[in-house]
Amino acid sequence: MTNTSAVIIMSNTLQALGLKRLLSDSFSIDAAVVQHPSDIIDCSDSVDFFFTDAEHFVAHLSFFLPRQSRTIVVSENSATTAEQTHIDPTAPQERIVEALAAHIKRTASDANDGNTLSQRETEVLRLVASGCINKEIAHRLNISINTVLTHRKNITAKLGIKSVSGLTFYAMMNGLIAPQ
Repeated sequence: MTNTSAVIIMSNTLQALGLKRLLSDSFSIDAAVVQHPSDIIDCSDSVDFFFTDAEHFVAHLSFFLPRQSRTIVVSENSATTAEQTHIDPTAPQERIVEALAAHIKRTASDANDGNTLSQRETEVLRLVASGCINKEIAHRLNISINTVLTHRKNITAKLGIKSVSGLTFYAMMNGLIAPQ
């Protein structure tokens, strides 16, 4: 892959440097090693992948949750979700490379599959998750109720989530709204 970037945020410097070398040699991915997410907050949207250990992931949830589809947790304990990948550092190198390749391929296909929300759909989702009804959303965004309904239909089709509670949970987990 060309022009792919990664940031490694881990306590174990030796493990981080080994991962950096593996990413460079196996995938031609440029990786930077940092000690804290605040070291890269300004450029975090341009980073393709984040590698972290479980301690940093839990300690900095507000940073990683909105980026969880691009986050890979390096930990001996498997805690994989659909949005976040786990890599066991004690596994054989071949298995680690296979897991990384699968995640990189999945992330690239997700970016190109057309299931990402438009800016307006994201605004509608935020308002739905905040408890607004269709009429309020239409008023706030200065659009018709029919347009709101169309956006909601598109959001449901793209995300596969039909309930307001499900959409609210999705919005919280992806950093679109803050948990209250």
